[in-house]
Amino acid sequence: MTERPGDAFPSHMTPVLVAHGTRSAAGVSVVAAIADLVSERIGRTRVAFVDVLGPNPSDVLSELDGPAVVVPAFLAAGYHVRKDLPDHVAHSGHPDVTVTPSLGPDPALAHVLYRRLIQAGWRPGDAVVLAAAGSSDASACADVGRAAGQLADLVGVPVEVGFVTTASPTVPEAVAAARAHGTGRVVIAAYLLAPGLFHTRLSACGADAVTDPLGADPAIADLLVSRFVAAATSVSTQTVR
Repeated sequence: MTERPGDAFPSHMTPVLVAHGTRSAAGVSVVAAIADLVSERIGRTRVAFVDVLGPNPSDVLSELDGPAVVVPAFLAAGYHVRKDLPDHVAHSGHPDVTVTPSLGPDPALAHVLYRRLIQAGWRPGDAVVLAAAGSSDASACADVGRAAGQLADLVGVPVEVGFVTTASPTVPEAVAAARAHGTGRVVIAAYLLAPGLFHTRLSACGADAVTDPLGADPAIADLLVSRFVAAATSVSTQTVR
C-alpha cells in the first residue's frame, strides 16, 4: 500500500487549523471545507478563528487532551500570527502546543493562484496584480512581496502588489500602475484564502478580471498537511533525543 503524506501524523496529536474569521457565510463554509479535506488526510481537524467569530484558539486548545499542532492558515505572518495566536496559546493553559509557520508564502500557493488566473480568463501578455489583505506588519507585507515573486515566475511577467486595507499601494493604485506599464488587460489575482468583504471589494478596483480566492483546493489541503506532519515529526524527533 502506498503511504499517504497524512499517514505520518501521529494519532495521539490533535491538528488545529486557525483562520482569521469572517462574517461571510460563504467564507466560513470554505474554511470548513478546507478543514474537511485536511481531516480526510490526517484525522479530525479542529478549527479556530482569531477574529470576528468563534471558537477562538484558546477555547479550542483548552478543551483538548494530549499534544496539539496548530497551523495558522494565514497567507503572511502578520500581527495575528506573531502576536494574537501566541497569546491565545498561552491563555489556553495547554502545556503541549506546537505552532507551525504560516501557510504562506509558498510555491504551492503560487500554483493555485496561477490556476485561478487561467480560470478567470488570464492570457499571456495580461498584467497581473496580486491583491492581499494588507497589514501594518512590515514582515507580513514582505511575505506578500515574496508571494508575488513566486507567481511572477509562473506567469512570466512582473506582478504588482496591491493591498485591500492598511498597507500601500492599494489595489486600485497597483491596477493603475500595471495598466500604465502595459498595453493589455489587467487581472487581479486574489491572494485570499476564502470569500468575504475583501474579495467583494476587488471587483471595484478597476481590473478587467478578478480571480476567485484560493479556496478549498486539494493543493491547499496538502500544504496544510505538510505543515502538520513536519511539526509533528520535529516534536517526535526531539522527544526521542
